[in-house]
Amino acid sequence: MHKLTRIFALIGAILLAGLYICTLILALINSAYTSDLLKAAIASTIILPVLLYAYILIYRLAKHSDDSPEK
Repeated sequence: MHKLTRIFALIGAILLAGLYICTLILALINSAYTSDLLKAAIASTIILPVLLYAYILIYRLAKHSDDSPEK
C-alpha cells in the first residue's frame, strides 16, 4: 500500500505542476474565455491539495481502524 501512496503523490505533484503552468499561460493569453478558465485553474490549484490531504487523512484513519484487534 506504501507504493500506492507514492503513486498518488506523484500524480498529485504532476497535476499541480500542470495547473501552475496552465494558470501562467492563461494569465498571459487574452481571450473571451480566459477569465473563466483562469478562475477555474486557480480554484483547482487550491482544491486539489486539499482533496489530496483529505485522502491521506482518511487513509490513515482507515488504516488504524483496520489494525485494531477485534473483540
